[in-house]
Amino acid sequence: MSVPDSCFCRPKFFEKVKIHFQLNDLRCINTVLEKCSLASKENRRISLLTTRAAKGERGCEVVHVKDQNKKDWIHFVGVGGCGLSALALLAVKQGFEVSGSDIKWSSFMDGLQQAGVRLNVGHSALNIQSQSGSRFPNAIVVSSAIPQDNVEILHAKSIGIPVYKRDYWLAKLTENHKLIAITGTHGKSTTAGLLAYVLKAMADNLTAVVGAHVPQFPGGNIIWGDGQHFVLEADEYDGCFLGLLPCIAVITNVEWEHVDFFEDEEAVKTFYRRFLKRIRLGGHLIICGDNLGACSLLDHTREGSKPKHASGTMSVPSSDIDGYNITTYGISSTNEWHASSILPNSEGGIDYVLCHRGQPLAEISLQIPGVHNVLNSLAVVATVMALFHDQRQRNELINSLKLHLPDFIGVSRRFEMIGKLHGCHIYDDYAHHPTEVYMVLQAARHTFPLKRLLVVFQPHTFSRLAALKDDFAIALSYADHIVITAVYSVREVAPWNFCGKDLATSIIGPPSEYIPVLDDVVDKLAVEISEDPLSQIVVLTLGAGDINTVGPKLLHELQNRYAMQNLSTSQPSWL
Repeated sequence: MSVPDSCFCRPKFFEKVKIHFQLNDLRCINTVLEKCSLASKENRRISLLTTRAAKGERGCEVVHVKDQNKKDWIHFVGVGGCGLSALALLAVKQGFEVSGSDIKWSSFMDGLQQAGVRLNVGHSALNIQSQSGSRFPNAIVVSSAIPQDNVEILHAKSIGIPVYKRDYWLAKLTENHKLIAITGTHGKSTTAGLLAYVLKAMADNLTAVVGAHVPQFPGGNIIWGDGQHFVLEADEYDGCFLGLLPCIAVITNVEWEHVDFFEDEEAVKTFYRRFLKRIRLGGHLIICGDNLGACSLLDHTREGSKPKHASGTMSVPSSDIDGYNITTYGISSTNEWHASSILPNSEGGIDYVLCHRGQPLAEISLQIPGVHNVLNSLAVVATVMALFHDQRQRNELINSLKLHLPDFIGVSRRFEMIGKLHGCHIYDDYAHHPTEVYMVLQAARHTFPLKRLLVVFQPHTFSRLAALKDDFAIALSYADHIVITAVYSVREVAPWNFCGKDLATSIIGPPSEYIPVLDDVVDKLAVEISEDPLSQIVVLTLGAGDINTVGPKLLHELQNRYAMQNLSTSQPSWL
């Protein structure tokens, strides 16, 4: 049996279950299930044995017999990740029975547990069967980060349960929608979250899946609606976005990232060029004209055609479709949509003047800081204009954008304020690539120009650190003091020839030190900061691992220390 790129086996589950989002009553179960005959437990076991015997001849064409009063059951392997947790929650909204497993508990699993998802920490064959052992999931959906030798995957395949990789599941979820796919090396989550928030505020009944927690989403990282629009954060890792058919594709930037999967930047670009071929007939590409990596994709479009670079909108011819429109955005005035007069505002965010082909149109104010968020908001502006240009007047759309963009408070772990005490502000950010580190440090500088900036950085994966070590050293040097921790690595089993200590010693300029254990980082910073409570300092924790635990622990420890100091100074002298 041949194994396609998009799934481990060729199941027929989606031929049996059609997913529908267009419902008048969202309380209804959103699936149309093929009628299955009832069977006794014994007959069910016999059927399963027969399936095993015939597996080599019939592939994975198995749909287990189920009770009429049972929902179809979907199990997610790697459910603690940002991407798969969103799909699991969406499956709950669709009316499926949902379970999931991961090697450790994550914050995303908190929301799933509240939604009634049955969760397991650790992987086991027992996770994919009922307590009686007589019932099994109708399908398994697997995260890109899960190896194929995972025990649950192997067991599912051995008994004929369809196993889908995330890309195949996403393709089926979105194929009947007007898909707006947000992709790029950086900024996907914020751009997708901001776009979905604005569309929802404009009364669009969309569905959205974002790979990060969005505090203003009732579903955490999803919005559930029955309209035709589907906003999706489309991940390039493992080629996950190559099964999509977007009507609108947004590319924020292109750089070498996911070095464990992509050999170099050219390999990344090759996947993005393949993604461009997936844009639907008459669709739209929204692309950052300031980013060299993104713009280079336009030099080698479908069938080798090379469109002339121009500001504004252009059509890319192709032999297989009529082409798609291209709209550019950026800070430079050569882009169709661009920004001028960029300044930090009193709310800790950033303001700018929105321009279209050199003409100022509106003053935009954001709560979220940094030039990178100006770019993210420009991507949203260009997308909204492309989406509704034939339905609403430009002035109406601009007024809606001006009204709703300032209300977005951001995405969790993106320059997220943990707390402040006296002169100390503590922030956390997901930055784990040199470009992201540099951009968030610049945002911190603009927000707090007079404060000392202390960065605690947890490298994420040995392969990324080894490949980008020089760039990391340069980016981190924009801080006043740097603490490097041990590498957080869950996908790699053995260390490389470069570690956190090596990074600390390679930083030129500001003082840097290596403290491998996170709790030791908390203890050291708490002592130093509490010795001078009035010191003006910003502590910024960076990384995609569990570094986000440092900020809350540090804040709690400082509060305890200051409380003890106040108690000791308030005691009468005669005691």
